[in-house]
Amino acid sequence: MIEERRLKKEVKIPEGVSVAAEGGFITVKGPKGEIKKKMFDPNVAIAVADGKVLLSPKKMTKTQKMLINTYVSHIKNMMSGVQNAYQYKMKVCSSHFPISVSVDGSTVVIKNFFGEKTARKAKIVHGVKVEAKGDIVTVTGVDIEAVGQTCTNIELAVRITNRDRRVFQDGVWLFEKGRVA
Repeated sequence: MIEERRLKKEVKIPEGVSVAAEGGFITVKGPKGEIKKKMFDPNVAIAVADGKVLLSPKKMTKTQKMLINTYVSHIKNMMSGVQNAYQYKMKVCSSHFPISVSVDGSTVVIKNFFGEKTARKAKIVHGVKVEAKGDIVTVTGVDIEAVGQTCTNIELAVRITNRDRRVFQDGVWLFEKGRVA
């Protein structure tokens, strides 16, 4: 058994950010936007009181400790995201055929990849903004998971199979992670 004092966690809510926990959902609002995520486990109690998010277990097990620490990390990422949005930059690399990248609604369209006639498409996750200027693609959003998933979708859309990666290095690659002030 693990000591109860080591399992209870508190996350201080910064100024300008509001947090609500109800119905198994955590809602974080700030100056840059709002994030709502489902965080429900019958053995973990989540409450908001006195400018803090309180997480406590109903059972004293190692699994509950891991889950509580995971929830703490998610809540901290949500709080920092609504204060300063996340921004990832990707570079379009093409040595064989000139690749053109554009944004069409909720999809990123990659044309002329390896001279293919059909365009490759990648889904943009809800709440994420994508800009394509020249050979730089900028992905911005308040939710770090949504921004990361959008970048992954773009990289997977131009995934190369059955080729030597040392020779065929074409694609759209993540090269910088940062924050927007």
